[in-house]
Amino acid sequence: MARPSIVPIALTLDDRTGYTLWAPPWEEDGEEWQAFLGSTVDLPADINDDDPEAPGPTAVVHLFPSPAALAAFCRVSTDHDLADHPVWPVVATLGPEDLTPDEDHRFDLDGVYDVVAENPDRWAVEELAATVDIVGRLAECCDTPAEDDDEDDDETAFESVAELVSRPEAAALGLGIDAFLGRDGEEAWARLGTAIDELWEDVLEELDDHLDWTGAGTVSTEDYPSAAEEAEARAAEPEDDEDDDDLDDDTPARPAAGPTAAAPAEAATAGIRTIRGGSDLAVTPAAVAAAQEFWEAVGILPVEVVVPEGAGLTLRCYVEDRARFLGREGQVFVFRTPVELARFCAGDEAHDLTEIASWAEVADTDTLPLPADQDRYDLVEISEVLAEVAQGAGGLVELRALLQPVEGVLDLAEYADLPRVQQQLAADAPLGRVVARADSNPRAPLAAEEAPALVTAWQQIVEDISTALVFRSDVAR
Repeated sequence: MARPSIVPIALTLDDRTGYTLWAPPWEEDGEEWQAFLGSTVDLPADINDDDPEAPGPTAVVHLFPSPAALAAFCRVSTDHDLADHPVWPVVATLGPEDLTPDEDHRFDLDGVYDVVAENPDRWAVEELAATVDIVGRLAECCDTPAEDDDEDDDETAFESVAELVSRPEAAALGLGIDAFLGRDGEEAWARLGTAIDELWEDVLEELDDHLDWTGAGTVSTEDYPSAAEEAEARAAEPEDDEDDDDLDDDTPARPAAGPTAAAPAEAATAGIRTIRGGSDLAVTPAAVAAAQEFWEAVGILPVEVVVPEGAGLTLRCYVEDRARFLGREGQVFVFRTPVELARFCAGDEAHDLTEIASWAEVADTDTLPLPADQDRYDLVEISEVLAEVAQGAGGLVELRALLQPVEGVLDLAEYADLPRVQQQLAADAPLGRVVARADSNPRAPLAAEEAPALVTAWQQIVEDISTALVFRSDVAR
């Protein structure tokens, strides 16, 4: 499971947009938690109801008319469901720019009808999947159990939400556009549209009962912008690319740092993806995609880690949400090439993946262990990036460059029991605070003044991680 984080989101409903915070699932004391910025309040009776009766304690999510209003509330309030979250002390110090959602965390609940009315494409499926998912998560967090023990355990205040997410067509959204291609896919999309027509109004009505459009009493409903006003205000914001207009045309722009950065043109070969940071592995995207079908099916994935000693390939799976690597006694076995890793897997040496149910398939496969982009962790590149920023390159590197390497580091530290690594990434440590900001605002730039402390912290992390990696060169050919 990913480390605890809090991300800003925006909801558009009934032609108004509100901002709040969402804490994706995290594990604490052996239990899984998920929460929104909200609390439990006593709502008054609905005077428009034929038989008005106060609903009693009700879980609500607080919405704010702007990131600035959200930031102001976070600075002073601790009476809410996120106050005990591990990274809340960091979030409470963030400004409006850090609490502005990215495009992936804006959910237009009013626009769902328009999406299903069109022919499906990748963007429509992804948008609808994200919207249905966040609605389900809101319902899950706000659906407080009845106080009466005699009540049916299956009773829910979100019957329409539960019915919608249980439909096979809604579940198919998680499979992407492939689920809606061809004749069967077209029929599935049509059935999904029918389900939306039947249920969406009731879904919104159930949800709106648990949305607080007063910002926990700090604003009035008139303060919320309409959808048109919100779109106009966002369109007026300067685009990131406009900053490049001031650059000399002959000055090449520096590629964004991180795992998705483009390699220099002179190093690229058509149809070949070269893994950076000292790796000699060059494979076609088609080969990686074909290999991933097998590795995802067995639940054990190839991973590449780049440290100063070189690039190494290994395997990783998760057992009860804890990372487990190809290794033994906290040491991770890494190999220079996929062929060497495959040879080891075909052998009979004992290790911590031997007892995994699907290991027999791994030992017997001819599919090379080729890591996907999201399973490559270049720790050397981040060292170089932080050093550049510390030397004055502030503003050229976005915080998101840290996210993927940190994910790999946390998994390795958990498996190898490296407490210093976990301390450096704790919410109250300088590097941990920056990573928390990256979770909430990944496009924000890394400031030059904070980089020197991060250089030292990251160097210690890389040193500790390196001690846990055992480069194997003893595999029989």
